[in-house]
Amino acid sequence: QVQLVESGGGLAQAGGSLRLSCAASGIIFSINTMGWYRQAPEKQRELVAVFTKGGSTNYADSVKGRFTISRDNAKNTVYLQMNSLKTEDTAVYYCHAEGICDSSSGLLDFASWGQGTQVTVHS
Repeated sequence: QVQLVESGGGLAQAGGSLRLSCAASGIIFSINTMGWYRQAPEKQRELVAVFTKGGSTNYADSVKGRFTISRDNAKNTVYLQMNSLKTEDTAVYYCHAEGICDSSSGLLDFASWGQGTQVTVHS
């Protein structure tokens, strides 16, 4: 199967920046979508930014102009550059990817979540 490992979360001051990374490992045939979601306390998980199957990007309205998603296809890694952070950006950020992996049973669809990384923005 495919594992996603996130890094880069932490504590930041409002107006500051953080950069998250997510690396996919496993025998990956192709990645169709890959991106970031977040979940704040007592709220539902929501999309932050994602690369779609066609290669375009989707952003939540709340982060447009502040966050930038990028990727390194050779490393099966996506990044989330978060600038002008606000206290309402505080959440656990999760990486998510869907695609096709190789297994002993042949090619299989996969959909994986990372373990999550905490981002805390203080005023």
